[in-house]
Parts: sequence; C-alpha cells; structure tokens
Amino acid sequence: MRVVPRRRKDRGSPPGPVPAGRSAGAAVATPVPPSGGTETLELGPPPSEAAVKRRARAAERQRATTELKRSRAARRRGTARRDRAAREHRSSLLVMVITLGLLIATVVVSGGLIAASMRTRPVTLAAPLHIYPVTQTVPGQCPAGTQGITGQSSSGLACYQMSQGIAIRKVADLRVQRARNRGAYDVAVTLRTNDRRAFATLTRATLNRDLAFVVRERLVTVPRVDTPILDGKVVITGPASKAEANQLVRSLRGR
Repeated sequence: MRVVPRRRKDRGSPPGPVPAGRSAGAAVATPVPPSGGTETLELGPPPSEAAVKRRARAAERQRATTELKRSRAARRRGTARRDRAAREHRSSLLVMVITLGLLIATVVVSGGLIAASMRTRPVTLAAPLHIYPVTQTVPGQCPAGTQGITGQSSSGLACYQMSQGIAIRKVADLRVQRARNRGAYDVAVTLRTNDRRAFATLTRATLNRDLAFVVRERLVTVPRVDTPILDGKVVITGPASKAEANQLVRSLRGR
C-alpha cells in the first residue's frame, strides 16, 4: 500500500502559473499606492515668455500704484501742513493788525484826552479881570472921587462911570480866533462854571449897554452887550488885525 501525502487546502484562490525565472514559493512585491488615494504629483511645462512678461508688467503696475498712493498721501500731508502753517500765519497777522489798531486807537484817544485836558485846563490870569457895567460915559478925564475910570474912546479921553461888577481870576479858555463873517480877528473868552451864572446875570442887566473890562485899574476894552450870554462864551469883536487881537489877549491876562 502506498501512502500519498495529503494536499494542503488553500483557502485562497489557486495559485497561478509561476512567472518565468522565479521559483515556486518566491514572494512577489506589489506596489502600494500613496496614502490618501491614488493622486500623483505631475510637473507641468515651464511658463512661456509672454506669461513671464505679463506677470512682470502686473507686478510693475502694482508697484507703480503703490508708489502713486504713497505720493498722494505725502502730498496731502504736505498740503495739510502748509494749510495749517498758512492759517497760523494769517492768525498771527490778524493778531498783529488788531494789536496795532488798538495801539493806534489808544494813542489817538490818549492824544485827544491830553489835548482836551490842555484845552480845558484853567487859565490863571496874572491879575484879576474886573467887569463893570458902564452907567455913563462923559468926555474928558474922571473928576476926583468919581466912581469911574478914564479911558480912550473913539473921540478921545472919556470918563466911564461904572456900577458894581464882578471879578474873574481864572478862565477856562482865552485865545484869538478868526472872525466868521469878516476878515478880522476876535478874542474868545470861555468862563468857568462858577463864573457863568454871575456873568449871565450881568449881561441880562446890561443888554445894549457897555461893559468895562478893567485890569490893574486900567481900562482894557469896552464891548457892548448885544445879547445875554448864558453859556459863559464871550466873544470880543473889534481888533482889526491879529497883532491887535494878541495884544488884547495879553492885556486881559494882566501882562
């Protein structure tokens, strides 16, 4: 009896034919695809020269656009700085002009006040100015004991008899002025407030009569009262020249 070895049962598929050059039972290596699938890395052809030029032009345009934006931003910043500097300069000029205007106005006002104070400063007379109402004018010198004073009239010496008058020691203003309707000059006397009332009363009582202005017992002038003087502004007419008017001012001052 012959013993035959039992054939091992193969659970898989029956073995195929053995390739040439290989012995039976040799292991066969099967290529395994990469993990994650069957993708493969393929390198395409190099870019063409036109594509390279297009990319270069696009990059150049992008750089130019960036530079233009930077330039515009820098110009805007420079314009803003110039505008701010111009506004500050205009503000400084405006402040300077206003300050100069205020300074000029202050000088003008101060000068006006000084001039006004000089005009309104009282004039102290060297001797009291006596003003008497003239009651009668007699030709020739005054007799002894007569309440009057001898002076020169248009017809020669005359005795001016007088009644009670007032005495003025200071005036607000005393000057020569040009006559309005004539080519001659007048003498303007402005009385102070405390003398105006007495002089107004005197001129009311002597309307269309003469007043004698006497300084140091000497008759200076004898003007006629044409209207009551209530504001203390006396205008003595008569001097034919400016020299005569200046001499009358000196005499009224007591010099």
